[in-house]
Amino acid sequence: MTRFVALGLVLLLGGCQLAPEHERPTLPTPDSYPKVYLPALGEAVASDIAWREFLNDPRLRVLVDSALINNRDLRVAVERIEEARGQFRIQGASRYPTLGLNADATRGRFPTGAGAGAGAGTTNAIQASGARSGIVEQFSVGLGVTAFELDFWGRVRNLTEAARAQYLSTIEAQRAFRLSLIADVASSYLDLREADERIALARATLQSRQDGLRIARVRLDAGITSALDWNQAQALLTQAETELAGLRLAQAQQRNFLIQLVGGEIDQNLPAPVPLAAQIDQRILAAGLPSELLYIRPDILAAEESLRAARANIGVARAAFFPQISLTGSFGYASTELNNLISSDNETWSIGPTISLPLFDFGRNRGNLTVAQARQNIAVAEYESAILTAFREVADALAGRRYLAEQVAAQLENVATLQRIADLAEERYAEGVVNYLQVLDASRNLFQAEQEFVQIKRAQVQNLLELYIALGGGTTSGGEPAPDNLDRD
Repeated sequence: MTRFVALGLVLLLGGCQLAPEHERPTLPTPDSYPKVYLPALGEAVASDIAWREFLNDPRLRVLVDSALINNRDLRVAVERIEEARGQFRIQGASRYPTLGLNADATRGRFPTGAGAGAGAGTTNAIQASGARSGIVEQFSVGLGVTAFELDFWGRVRNLTEAARAQYLSTIEAQRAFRLSLIADVASSYLDLREADERIALARATLQSRQDGLRIARVRLDAGITSALDWNQAQALLTQAETELAGLRLAQAQQRNFLIQLVGGEIDQNLPAPVPLAAQIDQRILAAGLPSELLYIRPDILAAEESLRAARANIGVARAAFFPQISLTGSFGYASTELNNLISSDNETWSIGPTISLPLFDFGRNRGNLTVAQARQNIAVAEYESAILTAFREVADALAGRRYLAEQVAAQLENVATLQRIADLAEERYAEGVVNYLQVLDASRNLFQAEQEFVQIKRAQVQNLLELYIALGGGTTSGGEPAPDNLDRD
């Protein structure tokens, strides 16, 4: 009966949990996105759409594939997972006793009575032989458990839970970085496509103004116009040349940044690109509810796992106030004769607990508990911050989806209007009704409006990409490393 009582006490103590129970903090955001942004618009779910389906440009897909293979920062993130996996396995092994096999064989010459050097059994054998000294052999083999902690207070269990949570957090952090890398490559590529289209527009404008300058020279030589008109035409040409040089610089910088992201030189035999307006999936994404982000955004999941680890470490700090009990034991055989080593007469065994109880630590344990509690509060704040950031990113992208569409439509109409004004100014100047200054102003305004339209269109495509990523898009992409099958609850 006494044995059963003792066993029940051990099991009861082994079930102690000194760490706070893990609960998600109250959602620090509104229950829904602002209705003015039309969050319910659309039926497609971003998290169900793989990035290969969302990105329509075959050239961009090749670049993203290259970045996912060669990007050095992503390699670091992957190795961080392996590091955390190893730490989890190391800590998890502490929950079980380590069994070691030891074998020993010695042979030596010892003076009679040297029991300290040869051992009692060896000394007796020497004395029994009647010799002053002799050659002695001794053999031993055994199994041993060294300092196995009996986890009455859950210290080892909470250390393992903290390592496990950190491992899962590292996996989610890698997934978040992977999505960020996809977004960065796509964004850089969109900037490059914008620069290409603006350069094409600037070249066409430059050619037109070179033609206009030749006509102005002919009119000047013929005495039809003054040198003022010719100089104004020259100014228009210089403006286009300046703009073209600036665009080429931006194009070179974007290409260099893209090379850094993809991890090497860009292949020259890439598929043909598609126009800027057709870069991404045209399906309209539904925003859903902010609470859904808790389960699909890897950055939020990573912050939650860090919070879980911080709470487990509180249990570790609390367990330090209680006795730490370790068990050491061994069993084996020892003999002076190898052929008779394994026998009941040569059995050896030992077992014994070690109890360590802090008495005067001058506040060390209490300080460790204070640190663990502070880190939990930090983890709570970081978790809530991640949720707030995710809410803002979705809300910003929803606002951009609505208002950038309106801006694109208005700018398109503005370009059409300025084109008509420029055509009329050219006609009236040819008829001698207006001076060349009106042609100059109309041409400048049209060129600026066309450049701005390309910029706004790129901003609209970029915003739709950001909405896709903010809603957890890309998490089902093929080739993404899946986390280990570890229960999160």
